[in-house]
Amino acid sequence: MNQQRHTLGAYSKLSHNEPDWSQVSETLSMLALAVAQIDTSLHEGGQSVDSLTTSFTAMAENTSRLLQLAGESGAGISAEAGQIAQALQQEIQQAIVAFQFYDRLSQRLNHVGDSLEQMGHLIADPAQRYTPVPWESLQKKIKTNYTMEAERIMFEHIMAGHSVAEALEIYHHHFENSRDDSFGTDDDIELF
Repeated sequence: MNQQRHTLGAYSKLSHNEPDWSQVSETLSMLALAVAQIDTSLHEGGQSVDSLTTSFTAMAENTSRLLQLAGESGAGISAEAGQIAQALQQEIQQAIVAFQFYDRLSQRLNHVGDSLEQMGHLIADPAQRYTPVPWESLQKKIKTNYTMEAERIMFEHIMAGHSVAEALEIYHHHFENSRDDSFGTDDDIELF
């Protein structure tokens, strides 16, 4: 079931046995739209973050230079300017943490888009639509994309038949109790 990305499309008639209108073709159209919206949002957000990353990289370099000048004797930069540069460097580090969060969010949304598209291809294929094995395979693949324990717990609850509200409550409870700077994952996220 290795479909090429962005190949899910609307299907006006899925097979000779199905009517011109069906909930299956409507579902596929809505899935295709959801994937397109996710990808468009990620693309636009990525452009903004790339611009911000370039700006913050330049600010970090300039701040490092100011700190270097403040440390050099007789450089003509005041102690106060050095303190301001130090504070600016700390603020830049906090912004980098926010960039890491965005990067993590982008990865998650990419996984969601991939999963929706693969599900659409399953629905579009009458030979697989009502067969449990491809659905189980897709679910296993989705579960392996999760890097946070809270995500895996949420997945298990949804697959066990719990409501979205119940699964989110458990997810938020688990996430809040295990929150740290790594966002619950050991992933290495590289921005610059």
